[in-house]
Amino acid sequence: MLSFNSKKQLSQFLAEDIGTGDITSALLPKKKISAKIISREEAIVAGASYAKNIFKLKGCNVKITRKDGSKVKPNQTIMTISGDAGKILTCERTALNILTRMSGIATQTNQLVKKIPTKTKLYATRKTAPGLRYFDKEAVEIGGGKKHRLRLDEMIMIKDNHIAIEGSISSLIKKAKKRHKKFEVEVEKTSDAVLAAKEGASIIMLDNFTPAQIKKTIQVLKNEKLRNRVKIEASGGINSKNIANYGKTGVDIISIGSITNSVKGIDMSLEI
Repeated sequence: MLSFNSKKQLSQFLAEDIGTGDITSALLPKKKISAKIISREEAIVAGASYAKNIFKLKGCNVKITRKDGSKVKPNQTIMTISGDAGKILTCERTALNILTRMSGIATQTNQLVKKIPTKTKLYATRKTAPGLRYFDKEAVEIGGGKKHRLRLDEMIMIKDNHIAIEGSISSLIKKAKKRHKKFEVEVEKTSDAVLAAKEGASIIMLDNFTPAQIKKTIQVLKNEKLRNRVKIEASGGINSKNIANYGKTGVDIISIGSITNSVKGIDMSLEI
């Protein structure tokens, strides 16, 4: 079931597109029609429930035939819609925008997940479109990935700019430990990874490390008997071409911003 906030956002998305009224659809006769949304390419469906609720906001009836997480082939029907012709067309673009974007994210995520070991998890980042984070991150999860932090209030993540302002990674870690049991630290060199592990970090993000550098860092942590205390995250410069190599390094987490900030939507269309 949709949360109150997501319902409100869907209403806002539709209102943004309609403005003061759909003056083109207003030209049409009052007529009941049936329509369907089909996929033009292979994909993982995501956002079907949200697309359905956009049509329902205007009183249309919707039947989902391919649920979120389903695989579709070209020309397969995802949902059927019935109701007033003008209202269906008024909702068409907003519903398709959500559905094609979320399905694109889920499909890309799923393709990447298949290239890494099952024990290594693929995480989204906060590199999302404003207003769409809830939907973007849910699409990642539908595709087999993990959401990571949805908002800044969920977990402390000490990054390079925080350290630059504070002037000391140790000082920030000490402050974090006083307030929270779980926190993550981004590091750019092996020695800082060791320091963060010794100080009790829950997750250590190895930022822009090569696979070779990651393996070296993990080995150092093992030698110091620190590896089992922390989860290791690889981030920066990871894509479909090299993700398999990063997956072989032994990291627990791989985070990739492109799955939400460089989205290729799936080609779908509504047919009367």
